[in-house]
Amino acid sequence: MKKTLIVIGVIVVIVLIFYSFFKNTYNNMVRLGEQVDAQWAQVENVYQRRADLIPNLVNTVKGFAAQEQEVLIGVVEARAKATSVNLSADNLTAENLKAFQDAQAGLSSALARLMVVVEKYPDLKSNQNFLELQSQLEGTENRITVERMKFNDTTREYNTYIKSFPQNLLAGMFGFDNKPYFEAKEGSAEAPKVEF
Repeated sequence: MKKTLIVIGVIVVIVLIFYSFFKNTYNNMVRLGEQVDAQWAQVENVYQRRADLIPNLVNTVKGFAAQEQEVLIGVVEARAKATSVNLSADNLTAENLKAFQDAQAGLSSALARLMVVVEKYPDLKSNQNFLELQSQLEGTENRITVERMKFNDTTREYNTYIKSFPQNLLAGMFGFDNKPYFEAKEGSAEAPKVEF
């Protein structure tokens, strides 16, 4: 009788240890996955802020530089394309993230062309509305950079956790997959050439 109680006690302890391990590991994977999703929502938030600023910026420039319709139309079209690429935390794959990044890069390029056009119009450069919008846009670009960096840090922590042993055994079993990172644009490692 005593041996049976000892065996049952050992089995109960082993079951409790395994239960605790599985529960803690699973809950940590959920917690880290939710942090990635929350950080992705913040990235989307700052990109949306930029998209919301663009119509005001275009309207302000339009009043001063109506003859630059091609550039203005390019910005509006790039904004439409960037906002049409919807990427939620549920379908965050490397391919979808690349499509999102490409659309946002197109918008950044169109905005850069717009800022070059602005240089031709001194009255516009001194307009208080334009200066305020330009300042907000610059601040938003900085926020985008910060939030993308935070997203990559959060994603790295999640990916490292689910790839570590023994979590990797449970991650596959429970469907926790690797999350993609934001990547630098091609050619951004090379310093730009400045010629006078």
